[in-house]
Amino acid sequence: MNNPNAKDNKKSPKTQFVTTPIYYINGDPHIGHAYASIAADIIVRFKRMDGYNVHFSTGTDEHGIKVARSAEIANMTPTKFSDIMAQNFKNMNRIINLSEHDFIRTTEERHKKSAQVFWKLLKKDIYKGIYSGWYSVRDEEYVPENEIVNGKAPSGALVEWMEEESYFFKLSSYQDKLLRYYEENPDFIAPVARKNEVVSFVKNGLKDLSISRSKFSWGIPVPDTDGEHVMYVWIDALANYITSLGFPENKEHVSEIMENCIHIVGKEILRFHAVYWPAFLMSAGISLPQRIFAHGWWTHDGQKMSKSIGNVVDPFNIVKNYGLDQLRYFLFREVRFGEDGDFSEEALKKRAAYDLANDLGNLVQRVLAFIQKLEGRLIVNYDFTERESALFAKSRNLVREMHLKMEKQDLYGALSTVLELVSESNRFTNDMQPWKLAKIDVARLNAVLTVLCESIRAIAFGIFSFMPDTARKIFGFLNVEGKAFAELESNFTDQQFPIPSLLFPKEEKG
Repeated sequence: MNNPNAKDNKKSPKTQFVTTPIYYINGDPHIGHAYASIAADIIVRFKRMDGYNVHFSTGTDEHGIKVARSAEIANMTPTKFSDIMAQNFKNMNRIINLSEHDFIRTTEERHKKSAQVFWKLLKKDIYKGIYSGWYSVRDEEYVPENEIVNGKAPSGALVEWMEEESYFFKLSSYQDKLLRYYEENPDFIAPVARKNEVVSFVKNGLKDLSISRSKFSWGIPVPDTDGEHVMYVWIDALANYITSLGFPENKEHVSEIMENCIHIVGKEILRFHAVYWPAFLMSAGISLPQRIFAHGWWTHDGQKMSKSIGNVVDPFNIVKNYGLDQLRYFLFREVRFGEDGDFSEEALKKRAAYDLANDLGNLVQRVLAFIQKLEGRLIVNYDFTERESALFAKSRNLVREMHLKMEKQDLYGALSTVLELVSESNRFTNDMQPWKLAKIDVARLNAVLTVLCESIRAIAFGIFSFMPDTARKIFGFLNVEGKAFAELESNFTDQQFPIPSLLFPKEEKG
């Protein structure tokens, strides 16, 4: 069972499918939701700049007993409650500048049709039985007896005893197939530590999975059961990915695109995506995704976020108070993607002040402001010295170096590569002192300014995926279109530059 994803992607050399999880709507959007979505957005924007045709989906998971109970507490019907909560997540997407193609809701008719056809494809591995065991309503997860501690699931959620008629999926029959797949496709699950957790879980033995509920009705009806059973929320939710691709129409096309799919998920739902989802896809005869990347969790000032404590970070307020690109930068500079991190407004302010205003903003401002002193005109000179040639080469190679990181979803490493060029360019400016060259060597001055403009252009392309608004400002300062990495292969020509504005406002001193 070799991975159908050929390394050269011969079937679709320029096609990519990227997904966020679909978010459960029992609560308002928080920084964890924004984090996963921005991460996917960064990958998508980079791929688009690299010439890929990218499909980017996100959405909301709206079925299950937890949503039904939340709606009841809010004195609403599940439908009304879902409409309001789904809109809150759509509002978050606009606040964080998400560039998705599709926002899918599991209550949509297109998804109901897709999920029911998907169920029928699994029918050879489905049988009816009785489920008796513990269930975590908060996690919408069946919890084995050996994982329960003090009446709680591993997540800390309370569990309830459930006993009802249910349809089961023969997950146990996929244990060896999954282990073989993991071994033959070592990059299927990332980071490595998360992969090891999944492999260990599967090696410990898989039991058949209850995939329907018969004691409540807020869900997609199981086909041919007259509404007596609704689908287990996770089989419903996972099918959203193929719904977004147009399933059940053109199954072969959907399968081909799935080969080039990157799922971004939180580590708490990795088991569903790395065990259940591949088994379902194998059963249905649909290609498995290229990679499942599990990110870590954020605490707030050293404490786990909790509604009861009142320390849940609201992305709407953070963007309002500190700026969108500042937030996008902080999340992927403060901690390596895949690891846990601690969110601190003080740390965000420091990053914005030092990394962005002082380093990046100062570089752009002083170089382009100096050109304004020369009547705003760049007179290009590519007759470089060895030092100038080295910085020019570093600029031209920036995206290639980033590409190696981005292919592994090493967003921290890719951003660090850009910041290295920012630091090198600032050192170069300090050492070359263009303000002195203007008085003694105009030819050398033009070469220095040319290489610095090349560097700033490369930096703008490098930060575009992370901070698109900031990058667009720099593109405007340089008269650059900023639509594709291929633009970095062209040289500047003599031209007039507009007057630049400040990229980032500096924090006022008290």
